[in-house]
Amino acid sequence: MLVEFITANRQELIVRTRAKVEKRLAPKPTERELTSGVPLFLDQLAETLRDVPLSGTTIERGAALHAAALLSLGYTVAQVVHDYGDICQVVTELADQVDAPITTDEFHTLNRCLDNAIAGAVTEYMRLRERSMADGETERSGIFAHELRNRISAAQLAFLAIKSGRAPIAGSVAAVVTRNLHGISRLIDRALVEVRVDSGSALRQRVHLRQLIEDAEVDGTMEAGVHGVSLSVASLLEGEVDVDADPQVLAGALANLLQNAFKFTHAGGHVSLRTLVTGERVQIEIEDQCGGLPPGKVEELFGAFQQRGANRSGLGLGLFISRKGVESSGGVIRVRDVPGSGCIFTIDLPFYPV
Repeated sequence: MLVEFITANRQELIVRTRAKVEKRLAPKPTERELTSGVPLFLDQLAETLRDVPLSGTTIERGAALHAAALLSLGYTVAQVVHDYGDICQVVTELADQVDAPITTDEFHTLNRCLDNAIAGAVTEYMRLRERSMADGETERSGIFAHELRNRISAAQLAFLAIKSGRAPIAGSVAAVVTRNLHGISRLIDRALVEVRVDSGSALRQRVHLRQLIEDAEVDGTMEAGVHGVSLSVASLLEGEVDVDADPQVLAGALANLLQNAFKFTHAGGHVSLRTLVTGERVQIEIEDQCGGLPPGKVEELFGAFQQRGANRSGLGLGLFISRKGVESSGGVIRVRDVPGSGCIFTIDLPFYPV
């Protein structure tokens, strides 16, 4: 079996991997990486392979934990990505040379572990970087620049892993590229909304609600797929209904709320987008399946840098900016907790004046 092969040939694999890492031009190998990093990477790979029969989730969890440990020891994300790839290549080469009795399925498993390990390293790198920024008092423009740079760097590293052949075109590493490209798009949308609101340049006008919802459904369906959830859209409107708002700001606020719902809804869950008329106002409701909120946490959601749930990605600015944007158009955002199920966010806006 593959694990037994790695264990029995551990020293030879370490020697060969060190030789390969030593020849690498970039990122330039460090002495610590050669002496202690390579054995540590190999042992972690073997540990991950032992857990494979349990579940795919176990592989991903193990990869993320290993990545966190390596990054906390001072290894760069580039070192993690390249060293995992070098070790995998050496294992494959030696097994072929000695004609080891390793099955095709085991090699597929090895590649899957590598794919998840690289994805876990890049994802953990993003999480640690974002948390360090949020803990500081960096100016908002600086935060935006850092967050954008980090997402671009993560996407580039993952893409290079795919391009070099160390990761498949379709897999966990490819998903890292997709997530970060979506993240870049969200950052830019959020920045545009914030600039318009803070500069006082928000321009209220007649906005066709039906078109707004249709556009949100197209973009939202793709975003939901990235997160492994589904989206349904229902309208209780009769005829054309217009609202008085800045179209760019309102679209950005709606996109932020949908992205927030996708982010916190459990995999395989469902997000609903509904529109209805109450009196002389229009309500847009987004209901997620986040599992509900702890008592007393509703109002905290809209504070700058506040986040909910275990998913700590992002800086927690989406809801804060969404509230500001909707209020600039004469509306309000409310949230209602559904214990044990999720949350319902409501954008409440006035009709366009007749």
